Amino acid sequence: MPTSRWAFLLLFPKKALSLQENNLGMAITSDRLRQTFSEGGAMEIYHEIKSSGDFLGFTKQYAFDSDYRVARSALWGLTKATDKELSQLQVLLDELINQAMHTENSSVRRLTLSIIERMELTEDNLRTDFLDFCLDHMVAGDELPGIQTLSMKLAYRMCSFYPELKEEFKRIIEAMEISYYKPAVKGLRAKILSGKYQYK
Repeated sequence: MPTSRWAFLLLFPKKALSLQENNLGMAITSDRLRQTFSEGGAMEIYHEIKSSGDFLGFTKQYAFDSDYRVARSALWGLTKATDKELSQLQVLLDELINQAMHTENSSVRRLTLSIIERMELTEDNLRTDFLDFCLDHMVAGDELPGIQTLSMKLAYRMCSFYPELKEEFKRIIEAMEISYYKPAVKGLRAKILSGKYQYK
């Protein structure tokens, strides 16, 4: 005789399916996000957002939460989304940029930058304060490598709109004392300088 959950699934499959569907619509809460610490948990959050189809509503509700643990897990789930799904968040670009620049939590900053890096950046929505932020953080010796590389990618994209900025960007990374940086930063810098780096 099957036990517990499996017995329920076998004996009442339609009822079980109904409960699962309801859970998908109601399972994400601040408390749950606060207690999400694993890659698997982040994937579960993503699949539940995907099931609802409301990436924008989820982001507005949780990604800017004052509790960094809630914001971190919400952003972590969002990083699993496809580029098409993340395009729903384009209207929040300024809010995401503001969070990346002003949060005091490094995980929230890295995850927010990761989402921004996959969004559409154009000459029309270029923010000079964000460019300055990225130029500063890509070379900051006390910054985390993940934030350094994301900042470098974003700065490169923004500088690419203007030849004079692109040349200034190149001079900055050429002047980096590269021995102080981690392999990820060294590798990205080398790709950019060699012309092998291509962004989407």
